Amino acid sequence: MIIGLTGSIASGKSTVSKMLRERGFPIVDADLVARFVVEPGQPALEEIRQAFGDGVILEDGTMDRAAVGERIFNDPSERKKLNDIVHPAIRQEMLRQRDRHFENGARTVVMDIPLLFESRLQHYADKILVVSVSEETQLKRLMERDGFTEKDARARISSQLPISEKERGADAVIYNNGTIGESEKQLEQILDSWNAAP
Repeated sequence: MIIGLTGSIASGKSTVSKMLRERGFPIVDADLVARFVVEPGQPALEEIRQAFGDGVILEDGTMDRAAVGERIFNDPSERKKLNDIVHPAIRQEMLRQRDRHFENGARTVVMDIPLLFESRLQHYADKILVVSVSEETQLKRLMERDGFTEKDARARISSQLPISEKERGADAVIYNNGTIGESEKQLEQILDSWNAAP
């Protein structure tokens, strides 16, 4: 079984991902994969160099994230050019990791994908688990965690698909407004109902 784990910014998805890892579930983490595919020696980094020039590569051979960010920030065509290189590489590597876990005997693999719905990757999962939180809690956590002003925090939240829409696309939802223990209890019940074992 493949569980697609998602949520919104400051919803507590990483906390739930950690709970699953502690229970022995193998995790394919889209954020880690996204960093890996642009490391030196990876084909995507060479493609980025060819598309954007040597100026986006630092002396140590790594990608100059600030330089790339500047290029794509105000230019949708440059952003598309980058996404056309990076997104297929990320998907390919995620599927490679997923398959490797199954080859190694896993019965359930968790694909932790923050932008699961936005990237239209629902078909990657047999079951979708959404970690949800009230807007007030989300706002408070985001301001505390990242030091944002309320205005900045609201802007970040509104740049994502509303969490209510993600809930509608979910097979199960963990409401993460309470304690970690309460979230853990919800997770246990969901895993039981799905007969999900690592």
